[in-house]
Amino acid sequence: MTAPSSHHKTLSLFEFWPDSIFYTPIVIYWILMGLRHGDLSISTAANPRIETGGLCGESKSSILDMVGPTAREAIAPYRIIHNGADAARDVLAAMKEIGIDFPVVLKPDIGCNGTGVRLITSLAMLHEVLPLFPAGVALMVQQLITYPMEAGIFYIRHPDEPVGRITSLTYKEAPVLTGNGRSTLKELIMADPRMRQVPQLYLPRISGRETEILPAGETLSLVFAGNHCKGSIFRNGRPDVTPALTERINAIMLDIPDFHFGRIDLKMASPEALKRGEDFQIIEINGVGSEAIHIWDRRTTLIEAYRTQIYHYRQAFLIGAAKKKEGWKSSGILGMLRSWLKQRRLLASYPTND
Repeated sequence: MTAPSSHHKTLSLFEFWPDSIFYTPIVIYWILMGLRHGDLSISTAANPRIETGGLCGESKSSILDMVGPTAREAIAPYRIIHNGADAARDVLAAMKEIGIDFPVVLKPDIGCNGTGVRLITSLAMLHEVLPLFPAGVALMVQQLITYPMEAGIFYIRHPDEPVGRITSLTYKEAPVLTGNGRSTLKELIMADPRMRQVPQLYLPRISGRETEILPAGETLSLVFAGNHCKGSIFRNGRPDVTPALTERINAIMLDIPDFHFGRIDLKMASPEALKRGEDFQIIEINGVGSEAIHIWDRRTTLIEAYRTQIYHYRQAFLIGAAKKKEGWKSSGILGMLRSWLKQRRLLASYPTND
């Protein structure tokens, strides 16, 4: 029996390493770059109008609120409400304002890795989900974009450059179970070559339904939020970056004041449409804390992953330094710590995502 080729392997070597192991070299690099620039938080000046440059603790809507008309058209409509006694009424008012009906997406305004993202299909469900969030917390009500595919695009523009460039394109696929009329949901997960290696990600998704049998040909999507640590499958789409796509992304990103470094998460009709720069809607824009997620493609080697990470963080430091020269300020170590603690506290209070 021959060993499977790397193209058939189901997980990369480091895909599910603990963060504390995978990110240690990155943190060391970050500290060295900070010392070299005389400011450990200098990269937070890369997007100076956003709290910590979008490293942590920033509100999603604060980024989206800054955009001009060109970018606004490309972003899935949203409103912010605050959780409390009148939250359900406020959500309905927000939906009416945007002109949408159920299903809608409800997500924390401050969050990361898809924590707390919920798909709300009815008013009854809304009443069930709202109490799971703490009182007073800001929640984003966003139109559900029904395009079938999701992607993450990394964008970098140095302050002295008229246009930026796409440094990474990644397709995100939700893991799907397909029924055969015989196997239970749990058996389907354990029979999947990828899922059975990280069952702790997938089994909680079918909690209480383990013994249910999916009819032949019927499918069940296990993850709604496109996050790797929540079980989505990522594929490197770098060869699909075209001049047309770059031009369209530039038109959008240049419409956000002083935004230089981050990842755009979008839903799209197809890779072909995306290559033409058409038929997509942005659901989120992330700043300095985001990464080029093609590193989580199972074919990416550890060396490539670290090379990518270091390249991107170096750009963030260089841009931050350039913005400081322009007179913008970085958040400072205490500012970074405060934002991180706030984010950690909030994340711990959210329900699990869909």
